[in-house]
Amino acid sequence: MAEMEYRRLGRSGLQVSVLSFGSWVTFAKEDQIATGQQAAECLATAKEAGVNFFDNAEGYEAGRSESVMGEAFRELGWKRHEYVVSTKLFWGLYDVPNMRNTLNRKYLSQAIDGSLERLGLDFVDLVFCHRADRKTPIEETVWAMSDMITQGKALYWGTSEWSADEIRAAWDIADRHHLHKPLMEQPEYNIFHRDRVEKEYRRLYDDIGLGTTIWSPLASGLLTGKYLNGVPAGSRASLPGYEWLKGMLTDQDRNKKVADLKVIADELDVTLAQFALAWCAKNPHVSTVITGASSAQQVRENMTALDVMPLLTPEIMERVDLISFF
Repeated sequence: MAEMEYRRLGRSGLQVSVLSFGSWVTFAKEDQIATGQQAAECLATAKEAGVNFFDNAEGYEAGRSESVMGEAFRELGWKRHEYVVSTKLFWGLYDVPNMRNTLNRKYLSQAIDGSLERLGLDFVDLVFCHRADRKTPIEETVWAMSDMITQGKALYWGTSEWSADEIRAAWDIADRHHLHKPLMEQPEYNIFHRDRVEKEYRRLYDDIGLGTTIWSPLASGLLTGKYLNGVPAGSRASLPGYEWLKGMLTDQDRNKKVADLKVIADELDVTLAQFALAWCAKNPHVSTVITGASSAQQVRENMTALDVMPLLTPEIMERVDLISFF
C-alpha cells in the first residue's frame, strides 16, 4: 500500500490524512453495524494505514456513535497527540425549545460539553456547525463558536453543507470582530455530486483558505456498484431509517453511469469503490476524504485507494467527466 499523504486543512497548520475515517452509519447500530470491539479494530486498522483524522457527530445515532468511538480510543490506549477528532453540532438530542435544529448560543454551549463527555475528551480538534440555522443570526453563531475555541473545548471550527454566501458571511463577521474564523467545510462530494465543491466554493479556497473534509465519496454506496442489480440484504438502503436513500440508489440512469465507471475501474484492475475514493482525493481542494467501514477488512480495502491515485491520468479524469456530466 502506498504511503499516506497528509494535507494542510485549509490555511491552518493542521495536517490531516488524505483518507480519513468517519462513523456515520458505522458505529452503534446493534446487530447491524460495528460496535465495541469491531469499532476498535476499524480504528486501529485505519491508524495503521496512516489515518490520523476520525470524524463523528452528536447527531450520529443520537450521540451513541461518539460514545462508541470514545470507548474505542480508551481501549486502544491512544495518546491524545496521535489523532485528530471532530464532532458536529446542530440537530440536538432533546426535543425541547432551544435544543433542536439550532445554532443558538445556549444550544452550542451545552452541546459541545455533551459531546466531550461522550467522547471522553477534554477537547475536540475540529467542531462543525452541522447545518446552517436560518433562524439564528449568523453573528450569534460566530461568537458562540469562537468562544468555544477560546475556552479550549475545540481547536478549529467550521461548517457543514453551508452555502458559499453563508460561509463568507460568517468569515467576514469573525474578521470584523477579530474572532476565530471558520476554517473548514464538510460538504458532500463524489462523482455524481460535484457543483458545490468544484464551482460554488471556488473563490473561497483562495480568498479565505477554505479546507474541506468531504463526506459521501461513494454516494452512499452507489459508487461501489452493489446496487447495479437491486438492493442487497444488509446494505445501507435496506436499513430501517434509510428508506429515503433507496430511490437514489436504485435509479436506473445513475446505475447506468455506475456501470460505465466500472468499465474504467476494471481496466485499471481496481474496485469501483477504490476508484471513486481516489477520484475524490485527486482534487487538490479536498483536504481529506472521509471513508466509512464496518469491518477492518473494509478499512484495508478503502485505504488501497492510495495506490489508485497515480493511475488517474488526465485522460482517465476526462472520461469520468464525460460519464458524470452527460
